[in-house]
Amino acid sequence: MSKHLRFLRTLTFAVALMLVSACGESPVGPSTSEAPDPLLGGLLQPLAPITDPLLEPLAPVTDPVIGLVDGVVQLLTCSSQPYAITSTEIGRAGGTIVVGSHTLVIPRGALQRPVTITAEQMPGRTNSVRFQPEGLRFEKSAALTMSYSNCVELVAPKQIVYTDEGLSILELLKSRDTNRRQTVTAPVDHFSRYAVAW
Repeated sequence: MSKHLRFLRTLTFAVALMLVSACGESPVGPSTSEAPDPLLGGLLQPLAPITDPLLEPLAPVTDPVIGLVDGVVQLLTCSSQPYAITSTEIGRAGGTIVVGSHTLVIPRGALQRPVTITAEQMPGRTNSVRFQPEGLRFEKSAALTMSYSNCVELVAPKQIVYTDEGLSILELLKSRDTNRRQTVTAPVDHFSRYAVAW
């Protein structure tokens, strides 16, 4: 081996040793006890473990408004009930109207004079009822109970909604869902069309 080649190898080895000693690091790897180099801004610190959110268990849903899809209440999908209609005269004493699988209870004192009330169970993909005379208002709220036994089974609480004739939801009523009986009840102050939603 020539003198010139030996000199270059020795020089390379010496420069490497100087660099290692100047950095204060051993050739094995960085010391874990030293602070990160301020010039690198701590970029050489160990990275946090990567977690995949799809592999983590799902947190329970805590949103109190269940049944909202993009902020909109959805009508419950049901098998179509047959059309049914009934008419009854109800006065100051109150009374009960049953139409198909749905019931309206009008309390004593809700009406000041006798009124012939017509109730219809409407066929279609949701459970819906219509009461006439339209716009009739009660002095005391009546209680509308609607069945959803023929509807898609959902764990979410069911609600009664006030709709227009196209079944667009106009108002969400404060409802009580009795899941065991598959009925939902809400106070009704006036006559129009109502449907079961979730």
